[in-house]
Amino acid sequence: MKKTILNTLFFLAIISVVTSCKKDKDDPENPPPTGNEQEIITTLKLIFKDSANLADVRSATFRDPDGDGGLGPNIFDTIKLDANKTWLTEIVLLNETVNPVDSISNEVLEEANDHLFCYTATVNIVEIVVTDKDGNSLPIGIQSKWTTKAVGQGTVQAVLKHQPGTKNGQCNIGETDIDVTFQMQVQ
Repeated sequence: MKKTILNTLFFLAIISVVTSCKKDKDDPENPPPTGNEQEIITTLKLIFKDSANLADVRSATFRDPDGDGGLGPNIFDTIKLDANKTWLTEIVLLNETVNPVDSISNEVLEEANDHLFCYTATVNIVEIVVTDKDGNSLPIGIQSKWTTKAVGQGTVQAVLKHQPGTKNGQCNIGETDIDVTFQMQVQ
């Protein structure tokens, strides 16, 4: 009799623990975790306008039609800019795996508080300053100012970081949505 009571109490304790730890997906106090929806980015296009002559427009495109993995890019331009000028620069991001083509740039701007473009130039041929800000006055990087220096060549890396809830203006946190290193010639 004593053993039956102990087994019953043990069984009820187990049921109580299991049901108390279960999260109800409809419970507003314990919502299910939201996943980070990874964007498909097939195209990254840099558009440069000479700040002294806005009609002078240049561009460089990276296009990987099947997105990350699979086949390599079918367009991978070299950035070619004149020396000793300031270039107002904008990034256009596209998902060309869907019809109609989806502008990922708009999604990045809608979620600006979670995104940051980081730029790294390998040699001292260009200075890049991000000019756009999110709702917390932190940089976004869709728009920037590129000041070219003397003639030379090197590379510029553009990395889009996804930093939901952790964005602090630094590039060393978050997931990478796209990472492209362009060859660059200042001529």
